Amino acid sequence: MATSDTSTTSTPADTADEHADRNANRSTTPGSEGFKSFIGSGWAERDETLPPARPQAAFAAARRAAVSAVFPGQRLIVPAGDMKQRANDTDYPYRAHSAFSHLTGWGSDTEPGAVLVFEPTGEAGHDVTVYFRERAGRDSEEFYANPAIGEFWIGARPSVAHVAADLAIEARDLGAFDAVVDAVDTATLVLREADPAITERIDDARIRFAAQRALNENASDAPFSLEVGGEHEPDAELARVLSELRLVKDEFELDELRAAVAATKRGFTEVLEELPRITSEVRGERVIEGVFATRARLEGNDVGYGSIAAAGPHATILHWTRNDGPVVPGDLVLLDAGVEMDSYYTADITRTFPVNGEFSPVQRQVYEAVLEAADAAFAIVRPGIVFREVHAAAMAVIARKTAEWGFLPVSAEESLEPENQFHRRYMVHGTSHHLGLDVHDCAQARRELYLDGVLEEGMVFTIEPGLYFQPDDLTVPEEFRGIGVRIEDDIVVTADGAENLSAGIPRTADEVEAWVRGARR
Repeated sequence: MATSDTSTTSTPADTADEHADRNANRSTTPGSEGFKSFIGSGWAERDETLPPARPQAAFAAARRAAVSAVFPGQRLIVPAGDMKQRANDTDYPYRAHSAFSHLTGWGSDTEPGAVLVFEPTGEAGHDVTVYFRERAGRDSEEFYANPAIGEFWIGARPSVAHVAADLAIEARDLGAFDAVVDAVDTATLVLREADPAITERIDDARIRFAAQRALNENASDAPFSLEVGGEHEPDAELARVLSELRLVKDEFELDELRAAVAATKRGFTEVLEELPRITSEVRGERVIEGVFATRARLEGNDVGYGSIAAAGPHATILHWTRNDGPVVPGDLVLLDAGVEMDSYYTADITRTFPVNGEFSPVQRQVYEAVLEAADAAFAIVRPGIVFREVHAAAMAVIARKTAEWGFLPVSAEESLEPENQFHRRYMVHGTSHHLGLDVHDCAQARRELYLDGVLEEGMVFTIEPGLYFQPDDLTVPEEFRGIGVRIEDDIVVTADGAENLSAGIPRTADEVEAWVRGARR
């Protein structure tokens, strides 16, 4: 930070008080009446022109209508989530909960602490409102003295009218959310994971409502129980529905994913252009991570997940995110990274490339086996197949190749039997996961709609087989040890097959070699 947080202890009575309390012992903000009068005056009039609705607003409205139809007569509460403390008076970069973003169209400009409420009407529908902390007037202390939400600290914030026009949804100040909590009954559902503080308030309100109802009715039944974490948790269905709603992407979502892939391709190419610098640094993996992150920040919100910049034997570690090793000519680099757009839709791409622009014979052998597995999986994708069949197609190739190389104690066919799976030693992860607002999207969907689900047009997922031979793995010849290869693409199911959204990023061994050599010139 370029400036020191000199917050005052005089802040609004809301969650932002925490930020003042973290370093109230060094507050130096003036408190004189003269200062307050002077800093609150002499400002130009704001431009209050309202924006047109953003392009995703109509899509978000359709999603809200779908949710409303599932829960007639029930109040639904979907928080965006608040800031999370990183250290003392600093917070992690803010990201709203994906379900909130999906239902509102708000992305990287979401106001922290916002809440979406579906209020049931008498006509089996819902009035939907987004609540957020309204900006303070320039004559208020919050304007200059609150480092969490004051515009002197974080810049201009939107008005209620601005948000309502931008998102094409009714908007209210967060203070009005108290009335929603007061009206909570036992049929009210909340997305539990999004904002623990709001979840606690809703839990307490439901229990109070149940207790009062029992008292009024002189009921002798057992008190209302939330069964938190149990199979019958009352909010679990809401989380499931919101997750499953994202299984099939609409036109806006597909456009955003295409843009994320295009930005990711540019990020990968820029990494290759920096290879001379990367190989000269002791922690060259960090340079890879930084170069890609720069592109992500230029074109989007951030990286969609912690980038894996794994060189040499680090490429055999599936989730290597320390990224603190050297990048040595003759080794391979496995780069697993994706740009997250301001809408929060993210790419998830992996390419493995030779640092010096040429695969060794063994490296190429492994690479082409993984590519064959990826192509075999892609070849079967079409509406009507079961999602897990994609993984099976890739595994058939992995089993065959590792058997041919003599790495398995049985034949490929025997290894593929459920009671064996010896080939999985060299690829223990799955081949595919859904992709969208979350890098592992729709994670709370039911198994019968996810792993055992039937593919539909508009579904987007990865295909990412790999082979990983640990440096100390005595089951493979020495020349294979320390080699890790993964090839990952983003796939959308079409009406009669599939499209590889990332096909434009070099994939074959020859293409990758030419890509590296061309970028280094």
